[in-house]
Amino acid sequence: MDTHQIDINCDLGESFGHFKVGQDQAVFPFITSCNIACGFHGGDPLHMENTILAALEHDVRIGAHPSYPDPAGFGRRKMKLSATELKAILKYQLSALVGMTESLGGKVAYVKPHGALYNVAADDEREAKVITDAIAEMNCGLALLGMAGSKMESVAKDQGIPFYAEAFADRKYNDHGRLLSRSLPGAVIEDPMDAAKQVISIVLNRAIQPSEGAEVSVKADSICVHGDNSNALSILKKIDKALLENNIVKKAFCS
Repeated sequence: MDTHQIDINCDLGESFGHFKVGQDQAVFPFITSCNIACGFHGGDPLHMENTILAALEHDVRIGAHPSYPDPAGFGRRKMKLSATELKAILKYQLSALVGMTESLGGKVAYVKPHGALYNVAADDEREAKVITDAIAEMNCGLALLGMAGSKMESVAKDQGIPFYAEAFADRKYNDHGRLLSRSLPGAVIEDPMDAAKQVISIVLNRAIQPSEGAEVSVKADSICVHGDNSNALSILKKIDKALLENNIVKKAFCS
């Protein structure tokens, strides 16, 4: 039997102050990469540092998870910013995580935009280029993790920035291969078995079943489970079991 491999990533470090988001410590044994919030949708310096330390302890690849400056909306509201302002906002967030990680003896490997920024940049070349310009100007050798077949992929490749394609375990897709809006019923997959089935289909068949219509092709280097999904830990455990049963190896995508 052929052996396949896949990275499993999770959005972490999104708690701030006394407000807790997710079960970060519990999920680390089940992931190979983590996207750490940089303070603009979630996260604060202490939670960022604690998440970095946990990632280093578990040998989990570290990525930056910058967003629009939207803590009230958890970064899930589209914002119209000038390219100059957005690039500065992104560089500020990347600088914070890169600096903190290096101070603890680690290294940030990639950038994964968060929430609305991620979804807008999937189809908006201008927004995607602001992200890649920010990465290039950081001059840290950072890769970009983004939606497969998106503008982020083509723009990154044009600029010589390593790109890795991502799919989602706990989100439904539309028939265009984009994430179903969270405003629609069933957009978030909460059943661990359903999430695991979607992961296996992505890895073995390179396809997903959208909410309506025929299967959609998708090729992914990494699969995400959202840390703020109330069932994230159960989903990750079920994925772990399904990967083992199907002879699929978990491995960080940019290792």
